[in-house]
Amino acid sequence: MSGRSAEPAAGVADPLLLLGRRTPLARAGTLLDGVPVHRLLAPVLRRLVEDSGVDPRQLSDVVVGNAVGAGGNLARLAALEAGLPLSVPGLTVDRQCGSGLDAVVLACRLARAGAGRAFLAGGAESISTAPLRGRRQVDGHVEFYRRARFAPEHLGDPDMGPAAETVAGEHGIGRARQDAYALRSHRRALAAAGAGVFDDELVAVTGPRGSVHADNGPRPRLDAALLARFPAAFARGGTVTAGNSCADADGAAAALVALPATARELGLRTGLAFRGAATVGVDPARLGLGAAVAAGELLGAQHVPADRLAAVEFNEAFAGQVLACTDLLGVDEDVLNADGGALALGHAYGASGAVSVVRLLARARDLPEGSLLLAMISSAGGIGTAALFEKRSL
Repeated sequence: MSGRSAEPAAGVADPLLLLGRRTPLARAGTLLDGVPVHRLLAPVLRRLVEDSGVDPRQLSDVVVGNAVGAGGNLARLAALEAGLPLSVPGLTVDRQCGSGLDAVVLACRLARAGAGRAFLAGGAESISTAPLRGRRQVDGHVEFYRRARFAPEHLGDPDMGPAAETVAGEHGIGRARQDAYALRSHRRALAAAGAGVFDDELVAVTGPRGSVHADNGPRPRLDAALLARFPAAFARGGTVTAGNSCADADGAAAALVALPATARELGLRTGLAFRGAATVGVDPARLGLGAAVAAGELLGAQHVPADRLAAVEFNEAFAGQVLACTDLLGVDEDVLNADGGALALGHAYGASGAVSVVRLLARARDLPEGSLLLAMISSAGGIGTAALFEKRSL
């Protein structure tokens, strides 16, 4: 494992997550398929500025995660598209699926280090408009390929599905348990949407198909009988199916990160203080376990037992992976993804870690001061990131 870094002791100057917003998450190839990634993110950035009242000239940077975009500097492009001052730069992070969470962590660490007082940080992904990738051959022809390599051949570089099958099999997570967890995710997301839980965090996006106001991933007609009919997707006799795996999605999410003095100037009364984060490497063939290893190291360093966590958001790429990780950590399923997760809403790659942060901010409203909240995610190539926050009054 690698990539560990020590955090200073928690204190009154800890940077804070103050406000989070996200677009609806739409299955790739559906409602947002004509919206390029910077135009997914720009309205989220604008809305954060409007809703918080922060003077955009006080923003020190925009830090954005992205996994399959066209390169360049998405953060800068989206900041300009959003109408932020020309003086606000931008930094784009690629940690694949972990990109959005790592962007938020980086912004928190920049604020803690004195590199600025306020940042916008998050992630965005338009899988529908992602560019084709090709290698130029000696004869000038282009060989197109599906995805980048994440690990060298001698270690193995499995696709996500086969790696999830390995994790589920080695940790004894059977088909019935995976299907039950997937159904739980859809039902929780549908209940949350029906109760208006997502309303305050959502920013409508206008595209060629009109204005998109809501997630379109949760499936009202899904039930246990239907899930049981899905065949194994990645291995003969396997347990991982399309029904207990996430769908690809388009979307963006971001949060305002600021020091306490800035928060008080804005008249904000509470925030999520950044306690610390950990990023580690694991076997690429078991990449789904990365989040559990990172969270275990982080909670150990912070002397926080898993049963003290009031809310956990973990990207649900595969039900078997989620259950293996929560079993290892001893996380209570009642505090995990209380309003559903990516199995229902979809996985927008580089945005998903930022979606988890937005969800923690929303869930924190109903929690008492001092509550501890955890976001975690596993990434291609065998990487896990976890970040710990504490609800704090200003």
